[in-house]
Amino acid sequence: MTSEMERLDKYRGQVQTQSGPASYIDTGGPGRVALFVHGLGTSSYLWRHVIEQLDGQRRCVAVDLPLHGHTPAAADQDFTLPGLARFVADCCDALELTDVDMVANDTGGAVTQVFAANHPERLHTLTLTNCEAHNNVPPKALLPAVLLARMGLLARLAPRLMPHDNPRTAKRMYGRTYQDIANLPEEIARVWLEAQTGTAEAARQSQRLLASLRARDLLTAEPALRRLQVPTLIVWGTSDLFFRRKWAYWLRDTIPGATEVVEIDGGRLFFPDERADELTAALRRHWEAHP
Repeated sequence: MTSEMERLDKYRGQVQTQSGPASYIDTGGPGRVALFVHGLGTSSYLWRHVIEQLDGQRRCVAVDLPLHGHTPAAADQDFTLPGLARFVADCCDALELTDVDMVANDTGGAVTQVFAANHPERLHTLTLTNCEAHNNVPPKALLPAVLLARMGLLARLAPRLMPHDNPRTAKRMYGRTYQDIANLPEEIARVWLEAQTGTAEAARQSQRLLASLRARDLLTAEPALRRLQVPTLIVWGTSDLFFRRKWAYWLRDTIPGATEVVEIDGGRLFFPDERADELTAALRRHWEAHP
């Protein structure tokens, strides 16, 4: 039986960018490009159900950020929000993507806000799901891990506390981000965890990534966000422990192009995976309203 990863990986490619190599999914097909950006601890696989539902209707591109999925990280990789936004922009350059419908989740949403502030002309529409906003970087629920990273302790502790090859680790790692952790296939959880803690070098890079999360980088982009006229949809899981519902309405009230918040009742951070039907329906309505 073909696995979920195999069904998506038939569309996988790799491209060299100004920010280093990038692994990505590109389904090809008709219509404007829908570009998906994941956040910390996941990969392009987060979007697999949404991409499956859009098969044959839209060209879907989903990138793996550095140190996630199949994209390696250089020893000096820039993990700041502006650095990751440049990575996404460089992917767009390498793949010749313009006028895209961008969709983002988690820290990918913060990266995308910086991208949108710097490159509004590249966007046709924008959709933000649960993510950092304003000064909520890092979110309080992630702060203990970030503090360990800034003290240089996380790289030593994480592989022992969260071994990627222990089946129980997925429940410990993702139990707060899924309504029902049973909706996360173990094979995908292993890929996600191995990228973060599978080797000593990966753990060191993960530590550096977390230590790079700074509110100042998102606050610097805020004046441009307050001028952003790109049609923007906010889709928010209401039971997220990292990004509370108030931030959805802060984004709506801050971005001039944002007019609507769609609430996913009971949804948690990674609802784009387990509640893809509802997200896809909202995306279709948003895109149809802005052809």
